[in-house]
Amino acid sequence: MPDESILRAKAPEAVRTGKLLSQRPDRTWGGPGVLPMELQVGDRFMDETAEWEVTGRPFSTAAGKNAHARVRKVSQPEFTDLLSWGAHERIIVKRASEGCKH
Repeated sequence: MPDESILRAKAPEAVRTGKLLSQRPDRTWGGPGVLPMELQVGDRFMDETAEWEVTGRPFSTAAGKNAHARVRKVSQPEFTDLLSWGAHERIIVKRASEGCKH
């Protein structure tokens, strides 16, 4: 990897010419996944028992410390449940609208 001083010298030219990388960062602040309150209807995720699809908007209890969402089991659509997480936990999801993991 190039020396930091070399990169600092080249940075203003890259900004001026618009030659910055268009690649998304492989890491984001807080780690991968979404917070439970960021779940959207149609999101899919897996836990130790099955793959689930979010069917209802998330809501919080205990002064925002716990989050809950209505979900259904993908393999058995007639089976629904209300799952709970700590509000700070992150969940790896497949977004229906984007087709990618968050």
